Amino acid sequence: MRVNALTIAGTDPSGGAGIQADLKAFSALGAYGTSVMTALVAQNTRGVQSVHNIPPEFVAAQLESVLSDVRIDAAKIGMLSNRDNVHVVAEALKKTPVPYVVLDTVMVAKSGDPLLLPDAVETLRLQLLPLVSLITPNLPEAAVLLDEPMAQTEQQMRDQGKRLLQLGCQGVLMKGGHLIDTESPDWLITPEGEWRFTSPRINTKNTHGTGCTLSAALAALRPRYADWQQTVIEAKAYLQGALEQADSLEVGSGFGPVHHFYRWW
Repeated sequence: MRVNALTIAGTDPSGGAGIQADLKAFSALGAYGTSVMTALVAQNTRGVQSVHNIPPEFVAAQLESVLSDVRIDAAKIGMLSNRDNVHVVAEALKKTPVPYVVLDTVMVAKSGDPLLLPDAVETLRLQLLPLVSLITPNLPEAAVLLDEPMAQTEQQMRDQGKRLLQLGCQGVLMKGGHLIDTESPDWLITPEGEWRFTSPRINTKNTHGTGCTLSAALAALRPRYADWQQTVIEAKAYLQGALEQADSLEVGSGFGPVHHFYRWW
């Protein structure tokens, strides 16, 4: 079966993050990509210059167009920007459930620019988390969702993952890139157990879109594997290669993108 994947996110005209990155990851991993835009973002490798939020009624119309016509096997949710968009997406998923939904809890861009308004966090926590299969927070995002200090150790990271699971999602992939370590440890936490994954840190500044790419890869690959453990292994292997080849691209003067198509060119 050919996987049809949906990304619900904001844009990146420089092509390294957001919907553009998601569609590249879907294509690189053999999934057919569809998309719903939540925000038009003027950004590049140096940062975010401006955000134009799509009216929630039009976000809803896009969702209806796709979900009423195309079989969607997996969805990735990225930047939602405000609580109205969070609500609209939650209502669409209630009406037309998708087998696998990966929520990248996007709150702040790598440049430090906010991508989710503070008053939307509670709506995300209450309305959307109980509907998704997996959330992929980094440590600052997990801390905001729990209203706690950021984890400083792997044990604290695991403990926070367990508390996030209690909010209603089916699984949590805690990303440990903010820990000071030679490795970048991630923890997958589900009701069935906990699994640790590590990758060597790549010495590159070109990491723009890393979180978007990982969550999109997880969505594209999950329908092909029996469980999240194997899906995480395959998605992280793809992202590791994209990071290792990031310096072969020549895009922008800031934090450049990962190389989504490193297996081909």
